Amino acid sequence: GSHDSFSFYIDEASPVGPEQPETVQNFVSVFGTVAKKLMRKWLATQTMNFTGQLGAGIRYFDLRISTKPRDPDNELYFAHGLFSAKVNEGLEEINAFLTDHHKEAVFLDFNHFYGMQKYHHEKLVQMLKDIYGNKMCPAIFAQEVSLKYLWEKDYQVLVFYHSPVALEVPFLWPGQMMPAPWANTTDPEKLIQFLQASITERRKKGSFFISQVVLTPKASTVVKGVASGLRETITER
Repeated sequence: GSHDSFSFYIDEASPVGPEQPETVQNFVSVFGTVAKKLMRKWLATQTMNFTGQLGAGIRYFDLRISTKPRDPDNELYFAHGLFSAKVNEGLEEINAFLTDHHKEAVFLDFNHFYGMQKYHHEKLVQMLKDIYGNKMCPAIFAQEVSLKYLWEKDYQVLVFYHSPVALEVPFLWPGQMMPAPWANTTDPEKLIQFLQASITERRKKGSFFISQVVLTPKASTVVKGVASGLRETITER
């Protein structure tokens, strides 16, 4: 799996995402493009596009969706601090891979939504229908989902949707079926202890689960390594 899967492309010309705190908004309003270039070093958690990630073996995608403020088209974008690619473009890219590889299956985890109203969710659900159609596996008991089962039914996509909307649509798996506890630490040893404890607890629960093998920078970490970025300051640990 990949974390903030879409962040290989972050648009430095885009506005700051609506989920960002006022301090970040103010920083960008004062320093403009320079601030966004620095932000990109901390926001881009991937260097490959979806096709590259799929070729490298990634089958779980962590997807965070946002509208842009004052966008007349009500377009949906991937977002992580700044906006990334349009959602339909990314989903089409994944679908092209699946069409060429009939025995491959992917998990799409829509776990954060920013600035989205009911009609935005309806638009996203329709987009999933239009792109993936009968490739999507309806929500059933997690224990029943094996590769053999998916191959027999010609299913290739499991969509997890962390919103009450999931309860209304048969092909959306509720978010609690893909829990992703977060250690929120910069210390590798604390991260490993957290992961070991959470795996033991979650094996009994009858759901899929994520082990977030990622360190998370604090504000002080960013300030100290502001020019070097996420990879040098945190990831290599």
